[in-house]
Parts: sequence; C-alpha cells; structure tokens
Amino acid sequence: MYETYYNLQGKPFQLSPDPDFFFSSKGHSRAMAYLVYGAHQDEGFIVITGEIGAGKTMLARALTRKMASEDLVLAQVVNTSLDADDVVRTIAAAFGLSQEDSKAVLLNRIEQFLLASHKQGKRVLLLVDEAQNLPVKSLEELRMLSNFTYADKPLLQTFLLGQPEFRKTLQSPELIQLRQRVIASCHLGPLDLAETEAYIVHRLQTVGWRDDPSFSSGAFAAIYQHTAGIPRKINMLCDRLLLMGRLDEKHAFAEQDVAEVMDELRQEFAFGDLPLDAEEGG
Repeated sequence: MYETYYNLQGKPFQLSPDPDFFFSSKGHSRAMAYLVYGAHQDEGFIVITGEIGAGKTMLARALTRKMASEDLVLAQVVNTSLDADDVVRTIAAAFGLSQEDSKAVLLNRIEQFLLASHKQGKRVLLLVDEAQNLPVKSLEELRMLSNFTYADKPLLQTFLLGQPEFRKTLQSPELIQLRQRVIASCHLGPLDLAETEAYIVHRLQTVGWRDDPSFSSGAFAAIYQHTAGIPRKINMLCDRLLLMGRLDEKHAFAEQDVAEVMDELRQEFAFGDLPLDAEEGG
C-alpha cells in the first residue's frame, strides 16, 4: 500500500526472513563468521543463540545463499518439539528420504545418504532451528548422528539455533558428549542505537529508498527505545509507521510520529507481547 506512495520497489520491513535484507551488525557479522567457519570444518556442532526476533533464521538463510555455489547439501529442521524417534524421521524427510519403516532402518538410510553424498564430493549440513524445544534425548539423537564417519571423517555437521535458554539446556549432565563436540558458539544480541538507525536505512535502501520519507534523529532514537534494538520489533514498528505515513500523507517522520504509532499498537495489544513466535525477520 505505501510502497507506491513512497516510490519503493518492495516492502522494506517484511517479517519473513529474506537474505536480500541481511544486515551485518557487529553481532550478526560475528555469528555469520562462526557459521561459515563451522561449515568448512565438516565436523561437530555450531551453536547460535539469540533473543526472540534477533535474526537467527535470517542468519541461516543468509548462510544458505552465501554457500549456494558450493558442493553442499543443506537441510533445515524447524519443528523441534519432537521426541527422539520423531527427530530421526524429521531429519530423514529434510534430506528427502522416506520416513517409513523402523528407526533402525531410518538411521541406516540416513547413513547411506550421507555416505553417498560424501563420495560425490558434497558436504552435508543440518540446520536445526528453535533448538531450545528439543528434549535432551532428542539432542542426544543428533549427537549420535554425528558419529557417522567414513575413513575417520565425519559425514554430517549440525548447526543448532535457539533462544537463550538453550544454553542452559546444553549444560545438562546428559549432554556432556554433545558439548565436547561444539566447535564454536556465540550469542546474537540486540542492535545498539547506531546499528538500529543503520539497519532501518539499510532495509529502506534495499528497496530503492531516496530519503522519502525522511527520519529525524529523534525518530530513530524513539524506534530504538521502543524496540530495544530487536530486529523483528523494528520491522513491525517501522512497517506500521510507513503505513501511517501513507494514510496521513507524511513525508517526514519525527519522534512524535513514532509515539503516535506506539499508542495505536498499545491500544491493539501490549507491544511487549507482540506475536514474536513467527519466523524471524531480523
């Protein structure tokens, strides 16, 4: 609706994670470096944690694009409220394998798939999103999959992306062997004030923004104040701000405009309780 009004080529603050909008903040750049490093180690686990809406899924999709030209088989698992048997079936499905038969048959099928990929010169990566939902026994199942090797070379590498509480789960005594296989780990925090402004500008410029609408320094500061630098909250607030601007025919936003939009949001629902369980758009 507002894209045409502001001569934008697309929607700058969509919630679905699109790698075209990936923003290299200090934290996101560090996390990406860990992911790329891990991807080339061909072994172990990489752990990335972050607050809800911090951009973990965006990282995963940006990594997928970054490595698209390489000989890589990459599968992603998102539904992680699964017991150990269901985890094996879900992973088999992620690799395009049949989910029928017993767990033992499925494990053999996965091993043969990994071995065939290795012999074709392909590396296999598994991205597990929302890992904080996995029971300890399911995480142990993931560790067991990492035992698949050929000539002492691991056939599978796994990335675990989760919310902050996942770090506590990993401290469980039952997961000591999994912890020993974590080769890199980092936490994705919120953006600071300067990064929040740069993030907003980056997303706008990605869709052809030419300073219409403009934002005052007070507007940027107010957006940061109300979102605490969480990318998904920034997206939600800025999307509503641009919509308000279109309806009111505004071409410049100031602090009071952000406050007005926040008042509207509070009347609809508590902003702190926005539906942040959707896919991350940071």
